[in-house]
Amino acid sequence: MLKIVLLLLIPFICDGFLFHNSPEWNGLKVSWSPNPFSGFHDLPRQRLEAVNDGWELLVPNSGCDGHANFKGERYIKNHDYGVILIYDASGYIAGIQIGFPSSYSPNPNRYPPETLVNSPLVLDNGVYYLTAYFVHPGTICTGRSQDEFEETGTGEGLWIQNGTNPVLDSISIPKQESDIVNTRWTRGKCFYTMGMHYWYNIRSNMTCDEFFPVFLMYNDGLLNSFGWALGMNIETSEFLEHPPPTSYGRFLKPVPRCLKSQGILTTLHIYMTDSVFWNHC
Repeated sequence: MLKIVLLLLIPFICDGFLFHNSPEWNGLKVSWSPNPFSGFHDLPRQRLEAVNDGWELLVPNSGCDGHANFKGERYIKNHDYGVILIYDASGYIAGIQIGFPSSYSPNPNRYPPETLVNSPLVLDNGVYYLTAYFVHPGTICTGRSQDEFEETGTGEGLWIQNGTNPVLDSISIPKQESDIVNTRWTRGKCFYTMGMHYWYNIRSNMTCDEFFPVFLMYNDGLLNSFGWALGMNIETSEFLEHPPPTSYGRFLKPVPRCLKSQGILTTLHIYMTDSVFWNHC
């Protein structure tokens, strides 16, 4: 039995360890799954690959035209707003979004609360977007060269857009876990194939209007993944996850009491590496 398990894991071991090469962030995957043979969808990191795979431009104009709320060219597949890919002027991956219409129903929590509107959930043409960039937003309209892409891979860092100005309002996330100690990010718990979770200013007595919908994950002291956590049940995407409330204690420490009344949440794990099987914190 052990031999069979090892044989099944060889492709993942080879991909994620034996043949692991630079750059540090060498892939892009989404959707955690308890089954290693489902979920963990690979996403195209170059615009040409995306177009050939059926991804289409979300809006006719680029985020580099005028005063757009987001930087870069945004692509979507099969009208699935669960994952929106952002490419720079050179066609290399620059960020990722999730979107949902402001009129989405059912929405018993009337999510998002006013405290999160436009910070970080930016309302644009009737759709709320949550956005992360893998390169500084100010460089997206210039774009990376092929040499830079080969050197930095998926990106050089993580910026979470926390306002309507993608350059001025984006928050830089520490790549080193040691640098997050003096911030308001709160250490959660470790989960294999995810990492050590961090949540923003988590307290047991907080209100869910304060629940920042982004979490970070560190492995071996380095940031290599993160995710979304929205206070509503979005059922229109093949990518999105819906963890049961009984699982919250595996990722959050403490678990905010308000989550008991939130119902089903929507999450998405986003990995900037080509394998998750060495994510053990």
